[in-house]
Amino acid sequence: MIKKLTLAVLATLSTAVLADINVGVSVAATGPAASLGIPEKNTFALLPTTIGGQKVNYIVLDDATDPTAATRNIKKLISENKVDVVVGSSTTPSSLAMMDVAVENETPLISMAGSAIVVEPMDAKRHWVFKTAQNDAHMATALVQHMTDKNVQSVAYIGFADAYGEGWYKEFAKIAEARKLKIVASERYQRNDTSVTGQILKIMAAKPDAVLVGGAGTPAALPQKVLKEKGYKGLIYQTHGVANNDFLRVGGKDVEGAFLPVGPMVVAAQLPADNPVRKSALEYVTKYEAAYGKGSVSSFGGHAWDAGVLLQSAIPVALKKAKPGTVEFRRALRDALEGTKNVAGAHGIFNLTPNDHQGFDQRARVMVTVENGTWKLLK
Repeated sequence: MIKKLTLAVLATLSTAVLADINVGVSVAATGPAASLGIPEKNTFALLPTTIGGQKVNYIVLDDATDPTAATRNIKKLISENKVDVVVGSSTTPSSLAMMDVAVENETPLISMAGSAIVVEPMDAKRHWVFKTAQNDAHMATALVQHMTDKNVQSVAYIGFADAYGEGWYKEFAKIAEARKLKIVASERYQRNDTSVTGQILKIMAAKPDAVLVGGAGTPAALPQKVLKEKGYKGLIYQTHGVANNDFLRVGGKDVEGAFLPVGPMVVAAQLPADNPVRKSALEYVTKYEAAYGKGSVSSFGGHAWDAGVLLQSAIPVALKKAKPGTVEFRRALRDALEGTKNVAGAHGIFNLTPNDHQGFDQRARVMVTVENGTWKLLK
């Protein structure tokens, strides 16, 4: 009897020690931001299924670019799948919608969205939230520098009528003002709009030297197409939210010549040999294209890969303090993520702090232009 009890106890302990780590994922695999979410979803299939000796399960759900669906997803992942961490979502509005649920359940959330508002300003809510995409403020600095180098004096802005578009306008306007760039028009449109003619006519009437489109994915091609159609001759800038092949395909010849800041992964093969991100960026590009075909890789999949990079760094640290499936493990994982130092991802080198839950520096951005249907690094 004692022997049976001992075996039962050992079996229970063994099960506890070998408990799986469950990673919940919510991406925009359909809807207006599908060109972001699909490569992200594809990337989770490439991530390691064992970290720190523990089996890792990735439960991937589609939120269809809908903040309400994203909220349902995170609730399901936490209550039904008992996840230890959630990665999501692809867009800023959906990421913001998921934050309250993450905080309420003391579950770390790693967003793949671009806007700095996801992690700034630091407060009790954002204490649980991290992100892998470069902040819009970080990218806007490079963009404004390029504008001033091109002697741009006046700029018009047209962006999404949501948190992404507003976040970009706020950060861009702040830096533009400091650099004496005059914003002569500011317009908005919905991600699913089929016409922006009215907004573009107002912009052209202001006669700006350059236009910045604050959009992401394929819907960001629409304003540039209309600008070209109406004969606009000035410079056109896009944000890092368009850095995928679907944008190039939908935009076609109309997006030729656009300037934008991107993560170095987008042009990994064009980076000089001494670039500190080249090796880690090429690792992801090679794995993705081996699985999905040459030329299939996109910037957005890199944000999912970098979520995996952060987890591979943080999970072994958290495992020393607690077991997966417990609130103690989730707390330890949050702390370990915040303590990430000098970890190379596809898009940059992560150095996180209690006040910086993104952690990139200038090594995480380069300027490119669209040339002959592809991205060309600007030296």
